[in-house]
Amino acid sequence: MSSEFNDLLPTHQADKPQIWIIGTREQVVHIMNEMMVKELVSDRAKFTPIIPAPFANGKVMTVLVR
Repeated sequence: MSSEFNDLLPTHQADKPQIWIIGTREQVVHIMNEMMVKELVSDRAKFTPIIPAPFANGKVMTVLVR
């Protein structure tokens, strides 16, 4: 990303890193389960609820906030 784009991103020092998972419902659930098995995530509650992706028709998404 160039510095011009970085200036446009609304970020704050207190923001936590996020991992966005976007795909079909089956793909998203599979990735969530895989992250739990590999112990990358200690609690499933750290994922947001699965919702329709507003920018991709037919896809759903969840966000992992670390």
